[in-house]
Amino acid sequence: MRIAVIGTGYLGAVHAVGMAAIGHDVVGADIDPAKIASLAGGRAPFFEPGFPEILATTLESGRLRFTTSLADAATGADVVFICVGTPQVPGSDRADMRFVDAVVEEIGIHLGASALVVGKSTVPVGTAARVQARLNTLRAGMPSVEVAWNPEFLREGFAVEDTLRPDRIVVGAATERSIAVLEQLYAPLLQQQIPFIRTDLATAELVKAAANSFLATKISFINAMAEVCETVGADVTTLAYALGHDKRIGSLFLRSGVGFGGGCLGKDIRAFRARGTELGAGPALAFLGEVDEINMRRRRRTVELAAQMLGGSVAGSRITVLGAAFKPNSDDVRDSPALWVARALHEAGAQVTVHDPEAIDNAKAVAPQLHYRADLLAAIDGAELLVHLTEWDDYRRLEPAVVADLVAHTRILDARNALPVEKWLAGGWQVEALGRSLSGGSPESTNWDTTEVESIIEQSEGVQYA
Repeated sequence: MRIAVIGTGYLGAVHAVGMAAIGHDVVGADIDPAKIASLAGGRAPFFEPGFPEILATTLESGRLRFTTSLADAATGADVVFICVGTPQVPGSDRADMRFVDAVVEEIGIHLGASALVVGKSTVPVGTAARVQARLNTLRAGMPSVEVAWNPEFLREGFAVEDTLRPDRIVVGAATERSIAVLEQLYAPLLQQQIPFIRTDLATAELVKAAANSFLATKISFINAMAEVCETVGADVTTLAYALGHDKRIGSLFLRSGVGFGGGCLGKDIRAFRARGTELGAGPALAFLGEVDEINMRRRRRTVELAAQMLGGSVAGSRITVLGAAFKPNSDDVRDSPALWVARALHEAGAQVTVHDPEAIDNAKAVAPQLHYRADLLAAIDGAELLVHLTEWDDYRRLEPAVVADLVAHTRILDARNALPVEKWLAGGWQVEALGRSLSGGSPESTNWDTTEVESIIEQSEGVQYA
C-alpha cells in the first residue's frame, strides 16, 4: 500500500519507518525543511534506541522517502496518517488543534477518491467527526473520503518495539471499508496475534486519553503515598513492593519519585479534563486536577529536601544534577522534572551543573542558564550535593567509593528511588530519597531486596507514553 505520514516528529518519523519496515511504500511529509533533510539523509533528529538503524534500512530499501510537500505526499496515497503535535494552548488546558486543522486544509483537495485519512495524534474526543465534516466541505463536488482514528501508544525509549510489536492496535471507524483497509495495512503485525480492537471513532479517541489518565493517576497515587510515608517515617519503596504483589494492582508504574513529565502525560490529562468540562462531564474528570497537583508537588518537595540536606538553603552550594531528560533512553526534555528541579535550584541561588548522556543539547536550548558537563565524573567533581533525577543506567552503575573521592561532601538525593542506596549508605554517604527515611540509617535499615526492586525498575522504565 502507498502510505503518507504527515508530521515527522517523534510519532510520525517512527511510524513512517515502521510502516516501511513491514513492506509499505511510505512518504513522510513535514513543513520543517531541516527535519526532512535530516531524515532523508539517514540522520535521526532525536535519540531513540534502534531508530537510526531502521531508518537506514528502510531508506536503502527504496520504500521510504521524505518531502516538504504535504500535497505531494497525499496525492495518490491509499492511507494518509495525521501525526502532528497537539500541544497545550498557552494559558489554557485545552489541546491546540491548529496543526491538525492545518493538515486537513492542506491535503483535503489532493486526496484520491479511495483514500482513507487516519488520525494518530492525541486529540480531544469529537475531533474525528469534526475532521470528517471539514473534509466533506472541502471536497464539495468531489468524491468523499473517510476518516478513521488509530491512536498511538508509543513509549519513548521503546518506540520502535512498540511500532513493530504493539500490545494492541485500536481502530475507530464509521464504516466496514475503513476497518478492512486498516486490517490490510496492519496484516503483517496481525499475523503475530496482536489484538486488533475495532470500535467507533469517539471510543478510539478516548482510549489514548483514558490510558494516559490511568497511568498518570497510578503514578500520582504512589507519590501521594510517598507524602504520607514522609509524614510517618515509613518507606514508600517497601509499600509499593507490597502493593505490587496484589494481582489487582500490579507493580508496573507503581514507583514513587519526582513524578512524570514529557510531552504527553501532563498536557494530555489537562486537555482531557478541559474537554470533559466542555462536554458537560467535568465532574467525572475533576480528579485529574489533583493527579496533576500531586505530580507537581513532588518536584517542589525535591527542591525542599535538597535545601534540608544543605542546612536549610541551597544558595551558594555546588549541586550536580544527574539527568536532564524526562526519562532514560531519550533526549526529550519537554516538561522534564529533572530540568524543572535543576532550574528551581538555580533560581534559589545554587551553582547547578547538569549531566545527561543524551539530552544536554536539548537542555541547553531551554535552560541556557545552567552549567552542563558531558563527562559524568567531571560534572560530579567538587559537588556538595548530587541530585539523581533521571534513571539512566550510568547513574545506577556509579561506585560510591569512586565518587566520594571527587565530591566536596558525600551527600546524594535519590529523587527517583532507583539507586542501590544500601551501597551508598555503606560507603558513608548521607542519602535521602522521596518517601523514605534514610538519614543516619544503615544498610540493614533498608528492608527491601535490591535484586527484586531493580527488576521492578527495569520493567517500569517505559512509564511515559509518547
